[in-house]
Amino acid sequence: MVSPFHPPVKRSVEIAGHKTSISLEPVFWDALVSAAEEERVPINALVARIDLERAQAEVPPGLASAIRVWLMLRFASSVTPLEE
Repeated sequence: MVSPFHPPVKRSVEIAGHKTSISLEPVFWDALVSAAEEERVPINALVARIDLERAQAEVPPGLASAIRVWLMLRFASSVTPLEE
């Protein structure tokens, strides 16, 4: 098992016919693969969707940052809050 604190790993993806590389820590790559599987879409398609969403931001973040934020928001929405 790779340490969760492993440095970023660079991988290539294709967005709208354009190849680019993204550096993410393995834990985020694993989460991205899981999200793509759950949504039944290829990773490239999911990354393209995240890319479109980030482009709508007032100050768009870098793609790797947008992926990390998207994954965290997805995770946060799936967590059931504790009752007080």
